[in-house]
Amino acid sequence: MMSQLIAIIGGSGLSDGIEGFELRSYETVKTVYGAPSARPAKGVLGGAEVVFLPRHGSGHTVAPHKINYRANIAALSELGVSRIIAINAVGGITSPMAPDTLALPNQIIDYSWGRESTFYDGVDNPLQHVDFSEPYSDSLRQSLLECAANLKLSCVDGGVYACTQGPRLETAAEIQRLKRDGCDLVGMTGMPEAVLARELGIEYASLCLVVNWGAGIQDEPITMAQIEAALARGVGKVQTLLSAWLVAHSRT
Repeated sequence: MMSQLIAIIGGSGLSDGIEGFELRSYETVKTVYGAPSARPAKGVLGGAEVVFLPRHGSGHTVAPHKINYRANIAALSELGVSRIIAINAVGGITSPMAPDTLALPNQIIDYSWGRESTFYDGVDNPLQHVDFSEPYSDSLRQSLLECAANLKLSCVDGGVYACTQGPRLETAAEIQRLKRDGCDLVGMTGMPEAVLARELGIEYASLCLVVNWGAGIQDEPITMAQIEAALARGVGKVQTLLSAWLVAHSRT
């Protein structure tokens, strides 16, 4: 078993769990920030002890701006999690980020608003400022990229994730703005998840599955049918990479 407990946060398409995950127990964790999106599931995947938490709740019922991110990350920390692989379904903005692409971004810009985004606000905890220059764990990213290469599974190294408010998709003008800002991917759940993990000293990486082009990139309208089809095609790749990575790191 792993000496460092891993958590997988499942996004759209992975709310109901991961193929091959052997459930051992559901954990009840109370935090001062309230309840997490769902009871974390503890089990085994790829020979490693893993905690699985569906970000949007069981059955995908919690909107991106309504997620209790602080409760989610605090609950994982209380369970002893030291590394998080977050799965994010996203839109593509730049040419390398076409639908069906896997990517491990290395930067993020936060366009969301009104979310409880820190543990250290001077109310629940003393005010603190954390370095967030590099928002993702490079060692975790590189190990996932190496595993993908060994599997001959294409995965883009790097990119800037734009976190928007949701739950609506963006306008074509907004996507053009994000592109001018240097963003490659757009999603709704990357923040404050990443910074909360940083505040608690948990390594964090985002494994993104591109499920559509951003608004206006192509002439056709974006439909949920297209997004759901891309999720169905891509979830298998995500699961393959996660399982193989856990096998390779089950004793690290």
